[in-house]
Amino acid sequence: MPMDADVQTHARTLALRSPDHLRVGPFTVRYNPNWSIKYANYAIPDQDAEPTRADLDALVAAFREHDRLPRLEFLPGSAPAVEPALLAAGFTVENRAPVMACAPDALLTPKPVASLTIAEPATDAEFDAAALVQHHGYGGTGEPEGGEAEWLRTAATGGGVAALATIDGVPVGAGGCSVPVDGLTELAGLAVAGAYRRRGIGAALSAHLTATAFGRDCRVVWLEPGDADVERIYAGIGFRRVGEKLNISLDPA
Repeated sequence: MPMDADVQTHARTLALRSPDHLRVGPFTVRYNPNWSIKYANYAIPDQDAEPTRADLDALVAAFREHDRLPRLEFLPGSAPAVEPALLAAGFTVENRAPVMACAPDALLTPKPVASLTIAEPATDAEFDAAALVQHHGYGGTGEPEGGEAEWLRTAATGGGVAALATIDGVPVGAGGCSVPVDGLTELAGLAVAGAYRRRGIGAALSAHLTATAFGRDCRVVWLEPGDADVERIYAGIGFRRVGEKLNISLDPA
């Protein structure tokens, strides 16, 4: 199976396994009741889905009912008829993000960062500290809702990875690799505290997460970089483009 198809299967399988997921027509909705950000709530179409307008109306209604932005994330090649149907229904493309992947023999070691320690959270306080770094790293204010810490715990106990990076005891970075499916895992939620960026922490944390996932019998780690600068960081430790993911949503107005 091509790598991009593997990635789509992995994402769909995790959505189906999520405890609060919804099935609406040919879509699986990954709904997180304790985490309202749009990146944690989205739909994935079935392979080769051909949704009707009624299917899309029902999908939008399900998102509205759960107070979430109607939104999808998927590789267009897995269901070519879906994007045209969404555009006709008024959805707007947020972006077309590269999908990158790394296999064990491709991983490169980044430059060391002085005084940096990376370890898997073990206590509630450590998981909460990691979640707080993620929350603020992605633009949040105040305390996180709880979804970040829950995701990290699920990853750590389900065969994936969670990590908290500290410098002199201060939390400076966090991230994880999702529960694996058929040897694939997604590196996600990587965040570095604002005052500690551009020091190589992101590369070091990413390499640690990836190497740990390989050590737990994952054969491929994949991810979606946030922008071109982030893509260059991942490329620097051995990740390469394997496809493109469509992120598309319906304006609340």
